[in-house]
Amino acid sequence: MTTRHFDVLIRGAQVVDGTGSPAFDADVAIVGDRIAAVGDLAEATADRIIDARGLTLTPGFIDAHTHDDRLMLSDPEMTPKVSQGVTTIVGGNCGISLAPMPGAVPNPMTPPLDLLDDTGRWFKFATFADYLNRLRAEPAATNCAMLVGHTTLRVITMADVKRAATSDEIAAMRRHVEEALAAGAIGVSTGLAYPPAISAPTQEVIDVCRPLAEHGALYCTHMRDEGDRVADSLEETFLIGRELGVAVVISHHKVIGEKNYGRSVETLDLIRKAMQHQRVCLDCYPYAASSTILALHLARTCKRVTITWSRGMPQYAGADLAEVMAREGGTMEEVVARLLPAGAIYYRMDEPDVRRILAFDDTMIGSDGLPHDEKPHPRLWATFPRVLGHYGRGLGLFTFERAIHKMTGLTARNFGLTDRGEIREGAFADLVLLNRDTVAEGADYAHPIGPAIGIDTVLVNGRAVWMDGAVTGERPGLVLSH
Repeated sequence: MTTRHFDVLIRGAQVVDGTGSPAFDADVAIVGDRIAAVGDLAEATADRIIDARGLTLTPGFIDAHTHDDRLMLSDPEMTPKVSQGVTTIVGGNCGISLAPMPGAVPNPMTPPLDLLDDTGRWFKFATFADYLNRLRAEPAATNCAMLVGHTTLRVITMADVKRAATSDEIAAMRRHVEEALAAGAIGVSTGLAYPPAISAPTQEVIDVCRPLAEHGALYCTHMRDEGDRVADSLEETFLIGRELGVAVVISHHKVIGEKNYGRSVETLDLIRKAMQHQRVCLDCYPYAASSTILALHLARTCKRVTITWSRGMPQYAGADLAEVMAREGGTMEEVVARLLPAGAIYYRMDEPDVRRILAFDDTMIGSDGLPHDEKPHPRLWATFPRVLGHYGRGLGLFTFERAIHKMTGLTARNFGLTDRGEIREGAFADLVLLNRDTVAEGADYAHPIGPAIGIDTVLVNGRAVWMDGAVTGERPGLVLSH
C-alpha cells in the first residue's frame, strides 16, 4: 500500500468542523491551500507534522464586521486578528470604505471616514479595482471580503451631503457600485446613522444599490436608528432588501438607551418573522458598549464615555469624558469641540440584551473593531475568545460547537464564501488550533491591546500566520469574492 504524503499533517486533534455538529477526533492533512483528508491518517507522512493532542481544531474565524480596510495595508500581519484566530475579515462596513476616491481627498477628512484614516493619506485609490488589486499584489495575513461604502460614495459625488441626492448623483454613485462589484466587492454597506448618510432617503439607498441583484451581492447596514426608532429602522432595512431582491445584513445589532433596555425581545421577533419571507442576516459583538467617532449627541445619551483617540487633545486618549471635563473645565459641548476630531466608547447597552442577541441562533460574530484608535475598544483584540470563553464556557450561553458555527460556517454561508468556514476535504485550510478549556480574552477596557489566551496555531490557506504566541510574517491572504 502506498503511503500518503502531505504538506502538513495535524495529528490527534479534536475537530469541531464549523457545521454545529458534535466534535470528533481526527487527523487533518493539507496539500497546498486546501484540506486534503480528514480521518485516521496514522500511516501518512508529511513535510510538517503538528502534534494536536489535547487541543481542538476549528475552522478559521470569519470576522463578519470590521473596519480593517486600511489595516491590511498599513499593518498587513494583522496581529489583532490572527492572534485571536481570525483568518478572514469582511471590511468596508457602516458605509465607510477606503475606495473609491477618484478626486481630491477631503481636508479635513469627513467623519466617519476618519475612522479609517484621519490624514487622508490612505484614501488614494481612484477605483475599487485599484484598491483590490493592491491587496492582491501585497496580501495581508488574512483573507478579506470587501464592501463598498455608500457614505464614501456620497462624499465623492455630492458637494453637499446634508440633503438627498439628485438623480444625476444617484446615477454617478450607482456607476461606482457597478465598478466595485465588477472588481470583486461582495456588496454595498450603509451607515445611515451618520451625518453624511442620514439625509439619504430610503429610495436613494434603493436606487444606488440597484446593481446588487444582478451580481448576487449583499446589502449590509448600520441602520438609521438603534435606539427609540430601532423597529422602524428594521422595517426600512427589510424593505430595502425586498425592493432589491437581495440578502440584507443587519450590522452589530443592538438596542441602545436605558428606555430601550429589553427591546431585543421585540427586535429579534421582528427579525425572525422577516426571515420567513426574505434573506435576513445579522451580526453582533459581545460587549455592552459601542465605539465610533466622538459626537456630542451621542455623548449626551451616555452615563459614561471614554475617549479612544483625539487630535484636539491627544493626551486624553483612554480617559473618561467626565475626567476631561473636570480637568479642563467647560461644558460638555465646549470640551467635545476641543477634543475633535476624536473617537469614543459609549456605555449605553443592557447586558441581558447583548446575551439575548448573541444567543439568537442566526447571529454571526463581528468585532466592529477600530484598529487605528490609540486606546481602542477591546473588541478589536478580544471578540472571538470572549465569545468562546466568557459567554460560552463561562456563562453557558451556547455550546462550543454552536459558538464555532456562529463565527465560521454560518458566516461563510451568509456571505457566500465558498469552501470557507468548515473542516472537510476540499475546503480551504483556514484553521485554528486552540485549547477550548482555556481560550479567553487577553484584552479588556483597562488594557485594550493584547493577544488572546489559548490560541496555539492559526493557518490561512495552509500557511501558519500565528505560532508560539507571535505572528510568523507569512501573508497568504486572498481577496474573496461572493
